[in-house]
Amino acid sequence: MDFTFTDEQTMLRESVGRYLAKNYTFEDRQAIVGSDRPFSTEAWRAFADFGLLALPFPEDLDGLGGSVVDLVAVGELFGEHLVVEPYLSSILLAGRALAEFGERPRAEHWLGRLMAGEALAAFAHEEGAGTADPALVSARCTPTGGGYRLDGEKRLVLGGANTDVLVVTARVEGEPGGREGLALLVVEPGAPGVRITPFTTLDGRSAAHIVFDAVELSSDDCLTTDAHQAITRTLDDAIIALSAEAVGAMGVLLRQTAEYAVTRRQFGVPIGTFQTVAHRLADMKIAFTKARATLLYTAALAEAGRAGRREVSVLKAQVGRLGRTLAEAAVQTHGGIGMTDELPIGHYMKRLLAIDAMFGDSGYHYRVVGAGA
Repeated sequence: MDFTFTDEQTMLRESVGRYLAKNYTFEDRQAIVGSDRPFSTEAWRAFADFGLLALPFPEDLDGLGGSVVDLVAVGELFGEHLVVEPYLSSILLAGRALAEFGERPRAEHWLGRLMAGEALAAFAHEEGAGTADPALVSARCTPTGGGYRLDGEKRLVLGGANTDVLVVTARVEGEPGGREGLALLVVEPGAPGVRITPFTTLDGRSAAHIVFDAVELSSDDCLTTDAHQAITRTLDDAIIALSAEAVGAMGVLLRQTAEYAVTRRQFGVPIGTFQTVAHRLADMKIAFTKARATLLYTAALAEAGRAGRREVSVLKAQVGRLGRTLAEAAVQTHGGIGMTDELPIGHYMKRLLAIDAMFGDSGYHYRVVGAGA
């Protein structure tokens, strides 16, 4: 397997990296988080100009036909700069789910607007179980003759408070559980019966809890009643891209902590010369190296069509555990200032903790691996 980026991927990384280095410093990011806007519209337009909004979608849907490795190449940069724009929620989750059924008029309409940067979407899937397993969906989609009625509640919908359309998973009423009868629905957030409760996550992202109370939908609003495989593919690719973001954040924490250990002095010498700190830095480097190696290996498997649930769970478990370990070591080395808002260290730690919790934490995915999935 080839674990190096292609020339095209390297050029994309360099272009996006230059933009973020100039326009998305930590101070810029903090100004965005502290404002009354959930993200920077200027940055979102720039992402559209770079082609990032069309990158994950097939060419026959007017996308750029990017691979999962392309998403990894960009995801590491997003992690390095703590990007808060809704790329995961709007493009990699809702957008990719729509693209699974891109020939349907409703999906085609919204995909075109997403790729052009004219609209945002949110993926309303998880229901508070702590894992994105499609088998746990309990929201109900009841056929009504000419359409459907949607009832249920979705928790922690990323970007759900600032979306133009919701892509919702629900169990078709009367169908057995498991893989059968799982619908994928397109719902307008302003439709009667939709109640949205917005909030901000630990790591500064916009999210919402959403209740669907007898929401009436047309037959065109239902993209499929057998969405299990499509949802699984969408989640697996999103987990790989999210893991790339975690690895990018880990790399910054390692670099900044190593620099601090060289410049911070106690008893007249740099703290990096203390055996305890030196060993901690070595453990941090090992954690980063293991996480990135697992990321690149899994991405290569996915691009070759050989990454199953077990391989994705190995990656998510490793990145979650190693990211937490590295972040805790970084804060320990910095001391009390490591958790202040003025220093990036604590913000990277919050992001890594949030990433670990999403789509099932490391403990859950280790159990998946242990069960032989």
